Amino acid sequence: MSRAESSTFGGKLENSFERLLWSLRFIVILGVVFGALSAIILFIVGSMEIFNVLMDAIFIVEAHLSHETILIGLIGAIDFYLIGLVLLIFSFGIYELFISEIDIARSSGGFTNILEVKNLDDLKNKILKVIIMVLIVTFFQRILILKMETAMDGLAMAVSICLICIGVYYMGRHNV
Repeated sequence: MSRAESSTFGGKLENSFERLLWSLRFIVILGVVFGALSAIILFIVGSMEIFNVLMDAIFIVEAHLSHETILIGLIGAIDFYLIGLVLLIFSFGIYELFISEIDIARSSGGFTNILEVKNLDDLKNKILKVIIMVLIVTFFQRILILKMETAMDGLAMAVSICLICIGVYYMGRHNV
């Protein structure tokens, strides 16, 4: 082979390899599809949780449900919804980063701030904010279950709530 034929062969090989490598980005479709399906499942489970709390509150007359029991069930449902949102944001984000912009959402103009993901750091920050909200909601649910037996229990709860408030303040201030 002459030098020109060798470089042409190398160029074709390089081009074919790059084409194959670029096509591998479509593997993220699995993450998009299964992330969206997981979000749907979590929304259904969260809705069933609320439905069960409503049915218990309406139809169980003899054994009246306590306020804490109702709140714990509803907050659990909110947790499911928030985690479902994390999965949807993840699905939208990786689709837009690796495959294509979601044209139909952008043409309607209403959801551009949700889909505004320029890089993986943007996606991480959006997901992180929702995860922090999940942790706060879960903490609130645990506080409802907690039995205050000593003054230290009350102090620990107050300090925990204060630290969460400070964290949320700084998170909003610095747009994490």
